[in-house]
Amino acid sequence: MNPLQRIGRVVISFLAAVGRLTMFMSSALSHCVRPPFYPRIIVRQMVEIGYYSLPVVGLTGVFAGMVLALQSYTGFARFSAEGAIANVVVLSITRELGPVLAGLMVAGRIGASMAAETGTMRVTEQIDALTTLSTNPMKFLVAPRLIAGITMMPLLVLVADVIGVFGGYIVAVYKLGFNPSIYLQNTWNFVELHDVLSGLVKASVFGFIITLMGCYHGYHSRGGAQGVGAATTNAVVSAAIMILCFDYILTEIFFAK
Repeated sequence: MNPLQRIGRVVISFLAAVGRLTMFMSSALSHCVRPPFYPRIIVRQMVEIGYYSLPVVGLTGVFAGMVLALQSYTGFARFSAEGAIANVVVLSITRELGPVLAGLMVAGRIGASMAAETGTMRVTEQIDALTTLSTNPMKFLVAPRLIAGITMMPLLVLVADVIGVFGGYIVAVYKLGFNPSIYLQNTWNFVELHDVLSGLVKASVFGFIITLMGCYHGYHSRGGAQGVGAATTNAVVSAAIMILCFDYILTEIFFAK
């Protein structure tokens, strides 16, 4: 019975973790829509997530677009279909690469930061002090971060889309010898509003996942500095895995025939 006991213990632990996460998420969402609000903290988190993440998201977007154009040309040249490079670049960036790459980069930067900050507050009993001062930690710490993540990630992804398409344009025009006006015309004619909106919806979901994982693992960290380090690692890894999983789910919803 020992193997069955171990399997049952793993299953029960997994279900307990899912239950704790679900309860934490429902409580956080309820505090996001109920007053009182803390606009100063929300704005500060928006600046932290949006403005300070622009350099890394912009670099990721431009190089993703450049590599995508270069690799597409290498493949399409075998079939004399080089004219489809603009279509592939704009679709890939707006639908998939923009939201996913931006989400992964923000998860590595913001998710780790939130987990470390909240975890340090937990192990140094600052969260307990907030409760003592009649301040709800969920409303003061978690809700502003969730609101900022949901609202700022679509803006970051929109910037990444524009910069990524521009990166593909640079490679196609200045390295591969495409006509600039024709390339831009093909890009504009092929992209649809649905493609851009689907990427922005993905970005909003990814922003919620990143901030939720960062706050959850930091909020429940234990064991001093080692516990904070483990919470930070778990926040980044879990956010990255959930981003990839929900990317497939949302793609199935938006584009399945």
